[in-house]
Amino acid sequence: MTAPRYDVIAIGNAIVDVMAPASDELVDELGLTKGGMQLVDGAAADDLYQAMGPAKEISGGSAANTLAGLSAMGAQCAFVGQVADDQLGKVFAHDIRAVGIDFDVPARTGEPSTARCLIFVTPDGQRTMNTFLGASQFLPAEALDEEAIGGASVLYLEGYLWDPEEPRRAMRAAIAAARSAGRKVAFTLSDAFVIARHGDDFRALIDDGLIDILFGNEVEIAAMTGLDDFDAGAAALAAKVPVLVATRSEKGATCYTHGESCHVAAEPIDKVVDTTGAGDLFAAGFLFGHVRGEDPARCLRRGAIAAAEVISHYGARPEADLAALMAEKLD
Repeated sequence: MTAPRYDVIAIGNAIVDVMAPASDELVDELGLTKGGMQLVDGAAADDLYQAMGPAKEISGGSAANTLAGLSAMGAQCAFVGQVADDQLGKVFAHDIRAVGIDFDVPARTGEPSTARCLIFVTPDGQRTMNTFLGASQFLPAEALDEEAIGGASVLYLEGYLWDPEEPRRAMRAAIAAARSAGRKVAFTLSDAFVIARHGDDFRALIDDGLIDILFGNEVEIAAMTGLDDFDAGAAALAAKVPVLVATRSEKGATCYTHGESCHVAAEPIDKVVDTTGAGDLFAAGFLFGHVRGEDPARCLRRGAIAAAEVISHYGARPEADLAALMAEKLD
């Protein structure tokens, strides 16, 4: 097998996050579930935007955030996702390329517009997300570069993007390309609502041995297994995948591999400002260590450090020098 061109190539939603501070009262008034995520149509997205206070536009998308963290640590990465030929599409493409990630999918003409996520951040740092998927729902299989996928150590797939039919076909084709090249496939479960809609598909991928590394939080693991007890659910799922990474917010994270487990505590920080991207950056830290052959405990530690950095400020992309931060904090 030839040496990989990329450490990680990811397929995910190409989204621009629109973020604003909000009171708990506003979140209640708008009928939103605090700390949750929902899909909205274009009209609802416009209404929510009008209800927002002064906002920041920051490129996001779960898998793209993970790649931004990986690139900041020095990994070679590429992203596959769909934007529209509009202003937000140009913002997304500029931002992801500016951090050193290859992104070559042509912009899509016409409607719908580039995806955006309207995020209300309450004083406790919780984010309430409302996502209009827009053009990201129309990523075609033809956009895949199978040579690039086969030339990456890990193919990383975002569960959020499994919902629309067209990108779902693209991700299935990408899994086949990665498997044919003998590469690993990593998958993030993304959210319990995604599992409610597509859990049978995800379980089938796992049962067919197509997932090498699975990322999920305790709510998602419960949704996948039907078990409310975290330890029981994690053990049941870990028996079916080579590597399971289970995150539990302030309770830390655990990696299960080859019948063994190891745990890392959450990295202490002075103040949680915005939890957007915590899981994405945890995955970035873990994958960075994994592709370099580090042991699971060290991979988890990297994840905890990266997650702590991103929740210390607004936005789901790192602001500190992650490479320097890792060098400072790791033994």
